[in-house]
Amino acid sequence: MPTSTQALGRLYLVPAPLDFMCETQVPLTQVMPLHTLQIASELSHWVCENAKSTRALLKRIDAVCPLKTPLQSQHLVELPRLVHKKGDHAAGVDTSGLLANALAGHDMGLVSEAGMPAVADPGSSLVRAAHDAGVEVIPLVGPSSLLLALSASGLNGQQFAFVGYLPQDASERAQRIQALEKQALKTGETQICIETPYRNQALWQALLGHLQANTRLCRSSNLSLPEMQNVSKRVADWRKAPGELDKHTPVVFAFGP
Repeated sequence: MPTSTQALGRLYLVPAPLDFMCETQVPLTQVMPLHTLQIASELSHWVCENAKSTRALLKRIDAVCPLKTPLQSQHLVELPRLVHKKGDHAAGVDTSGLLANALAGHDMGLVSEAGMPAVADPGSSLVRAAHDAGVEVIPLVGPSSLLLALSASGLNGQQFAFVGYLPQDASERAQRIQALEKQALKTGETQICIETPYRNQALWQALLGHLQANTRLCRSSNLSLPEMQNVSKRVADWRKAPGELDKHTPVVFAFGP
């Protein structure tokens, strides 16, 4: 722990572009403000979802804003496997030890593979631990797939819920979809969900099969990329030409009245 006169470092939440594992990569300056890139270039201590993808991101940042600390000297620590398997707030998850550098006075960055860390991605347990330790948390501006999809959906942006992944079992998934739709129709609340890309088609078929005909359903993919698609229709209209989703592209689904 730092002495009473030693300043704590800060924890920066650094967004990443949404082109992770995509065939097309966009210039960072098109999707991330220069200020965000400048702050990231000055950091040398990171907690990340995946070290390999973080090094690739730092290399891209270096091409725009030269890194203060060379890439080979960057200190990268991955979030524990339990966070990935069970979620940030599962019993037994303690990430406070990853804040050692901040407690020693070093600024740190938290980054996920795409989008905002700790939002539909791991990291919220570290953010909570930072607050508990008195470490200042600073979110930086950058892309968030959920907000981009919501804003482009035409659905209620004043009241919405991100419900994450739906059950894989077909009957449980159907019950969950119907329960979420009931909530949406009762309150006007937009429901937002995602799925692992290779299961997108199964979720898409379930949404079309179990939502009511007049419910509005939006499908957003390749957000912020040249191939971006945001299409919002009544379920009855989607059923006329549902299309098919590939097994590689992340998709955000949103529905409501």
